[in-house]
Amino acid sequence: MSRYMRTYPRHGCVVVELSGDIDVEAADIITPALDALTDRPGPDLVVDLGPVDFLDCSGLSVLCRVRRRATRHDRKLHLVCDHPMTLRIMRATGLIAAFRPVPTLEQALAGYEP
Repeated sequence: MSRYMRTYPRHGCVVVELSGDIDVEAADIITPALDALTDRPGPDLVVDLGPVDFLDCSGLSVLCRVRRRATRHDRKLHLVCDHPMTLRIMRATGLIAAFRPVPTLEQALAGYEP
């Protein structure tokens, strides 16, 4: 979809893989695509931050927006993240409990049928 984001189906979910620096520029580019993805009921979502090098407050805002919009349509959102700095920021902002990130895509998809 863009240099910052790609989506693909996996185990009945939609995986949203973000990559690179998720900053103000990236947020402006990916937000419309994420809004389109979350504007109606559909499969559960997995946001994979594995390829992300840097995530600032704009990136956190995008994640919160995706979570809010998915929840509004009774869709679950799973977050894949093992980057120490991103996890530290999520802890500092209190978002770690809301997202409960797991370190691997396989863990996020556990319980879904292949």
